[in-house]
Amino acid sequence: MTLAPRQAGHLAMLAFSALVAGSFSLGAMAAPLIDPAALTVPRFALAGALVGAAASASGKIDRKAMAAPWRYLVLGGLLAIYFVLMFEGLKTAAPVSAAAVFTLTPLMAAGFGWVVLRQKVTARMALALTIGAAGAVWVIFRGDLASAMRLQIGRGEWIYFWGCAAHALYAPMIRRLNRGEPAVVFTFGMMVAGFLLLCLYGWRTVMATDWANLPAIVWICLVYVSVAASALSFVLVQFATLRLPAAKVMAYTYLVPSWVLLWEIALGRPVPPAVVLVGVVLTIGALGLLLKDEGHS
Repeated sequence: MTLAPRQAGHLAMLAFSALVAGSFSLGAMAAPLIDPAALTVPRFALAGALVGAAASASGKIDRKAMAAPWRYLVLGGLLAIYFVLMFEGLKTAAPVSAAAVFTLTPLMAAGFGWVVLRQKVTARMALALTIGAAGAVWVIFRGDLASAMRLQIGRGEWIYFWGCAAHALYAPMIRRLNRGEPAVVFTFGMMVAGFLLLCLYGWRTVMATDWANLPAIVWICLVYVSVAASALSFVLVQFATLRLPAAKVMAYTYLVPSWVLLWEIALGRPVPPAVVLVGVVLTIGALGLLLKDEGHS
């Protein structure tokens, strides 16, 4: 059975949400043990090698794909910012809380989608984004309304928020900068550019890291985030963004806190209090509203 382009885009983002969730739980375990830049450089290198092999096998890397390399520097820079700030934030932010911050991305993506592409937000989409943001804020402040009123957000969550802003801008910029290149080829160019930028930023940290004596969890996290949460998820986002509006692509981040809860349970971590789970339910409801808005895709 052949899926319609829109259906294929939704399926790609469903897989994306499941894959990326694991990086929160594993990242929270590895983040205190290695500098964020030192972890992100080999992540881009390994993921880039995998995507590069796939791009080369496709035979679609040509002179046209390599035109205007500045495009890849823009996209690679945005993703490099996101991942460095993600691991910096996970040093102190709980996985579910960080995943909730990630669910603010659709709201920001909708704003950037209008600025960059003039993509309009329908009334249903606006309602869904508002509900999703409310659910995210509920989880971030752990259901404590007094803390929310005082804006007592943790340092890790605040750092990661700025990374999510870069990720939100990344989604509409893909469509703006893509000139017909296949997703895997475009992803490869972006990852090479991101790797080069990260090397310039963090080469001293990379050289100073005692790689031979790193705990096993760091290597497990590195392999997982490189293969599942980078190489595969990047291609999935690129694929979906060319078929769905930016806000809908990022809407699938609303599923991430739920996936993270499952990861935490599987890893033997305690489940957050029931009052926090209310926010997770709200984010799932927001996703449902966005996916019903099919007539405007």
